[in-house]
Amino acid sequence: MKYTIEQIRSGEDELILHYRRLNSEVEAVLQFMNAPPKKLIGTKNDTQAVIDFADVLYAETVDRKTFIYTADDVFRTELTLAQLEEVLNTVNFFRCSKSMIINIDKIATLKSLASNRIDAALINGEHIIISRTYASEFRKILKGESVDE
Repeated sequence: MKYTIEQIRSGEDELILHYRRLNSEVEAVLQFMNAPPKKLIGTKNDTQAVIDFADVLYAETVDRKTFIYTADDVFRTELTLAQLEEVLNTVNFFRCSKSMIINIDKIATLKSLASNRIDAALINGEHIIISRTYASEFRKILKGESVDE
C-alpha cells in the first residue's frame, strides 16, 4: 500500500483513504481511524495534561468554554461539548443537561427531585443535576433498556 503525508499550514485536518477493494490492510486502517481515543488533552495553567477517560467525573461548558473535571483537577479543553460527547460515546458518559456530560461510573448516589429531575452525587461529593429533559433517558440507561437515538 502506498501513502502520502502532507502537512498543511491552514484549514481543517483531513484524512482521505483511496482503495480499489476492501482488504484486511484497508480494514485495519479504517478500524484505527474509527477507534476512539482513550485519553483526552486538557490544559491547566498553560500546561497540557493527558487525561484518561476513566478519570473524568464530568465535563461542562461555561461561557462557550469546555472544562473537564477529575477528582483532583479542572482542565480546559479545546473540544466543544458536542465533540467531547462524541469522543466519549463509547464509554459510560451521558448528556445530563444542555451544558454538561456526566460519567455514570462516577455516580455514588441518586436522589429524585421535584419536576422529574435527578440529583447525582459523585464519588468526590459534588452534586450534578440531571435535567428533566434527560432524566427519563437516564433512568432507561440505568435499567438497561434501549434508548432511542
